[in-house]
Amino acid sequence: MDRKKEYRDLFGEMEFHPVVKLPEHARVFDFSSGYDAREIRNEIRHAGYGIGRYNERRPNMYTAPQYRDGRKRRFIHVGIDLWTPPGEAVYAACEGTVAYLADNDQPGNYGPTIIVRHRVRGMVLYALHGHLARESLGRHVPGDILPQGHPFAAVGTVGENGNWEPHLHYQLSLQDPGKPDMPGVVSEDELENALKIYPDPRIILGDIY
Repeated sequence: MDRKKEYRDLFGEMEFHPVVKLPEHARVFDFSSGYDAREIRNEIRHAGYGIGRYNERRPNMYTAPQYRDGRKRRFIHVGIDLWTPPGEAVYAACEGTVAYLADNDQPGNYGPTIIVRHRVRGMVLYALHGHLARESLGRHVPGDILPQGHPFAAVGTVGENGNWEPHLHYQLSLQDPGKPDMPGVVSEDELENALKIYPDPRIILGDIY
């Protein structure tokens, strides 16, 4: 079943606001053979923006202790990364309510994180926005209504976003996470179920790659 098409059919002709305003031809990174922060820095310095893919196996990228459970490793990405300069505005894709926010400040984690609850044509979606600027957490409180297109946050620097090169991790969930967190990467054993819970963000972002 093509779930992305299924959701597109459900949403009809609804138009979403860009979560980050990407140029028309942003580079799509391939981390399936490893992650090189220098490559990211060089690309952002040259072109300003890049895209990291959904459902991508990323060996040697997630090395912090929270990504390991014995022999089990979480390394399959279930969000989309939007690589930008720090300070880039982050917008509400459609009207929503701030559900959760916190600073997940472990090294290698999301850093400042905001989860927005959207209702789209009767479907409830939770959208995680991770690796934000710390000042974003002071703009809103849970329960605040965000109009479509509202610039409610900004992309953080390396020093505040979990020590990653500046980018937005954008992830959708069909389940209420109950806290300001979602597993952004999963193990092989978890993947089948994760893809059911965390749909492809391109149902909101559009065909950005």
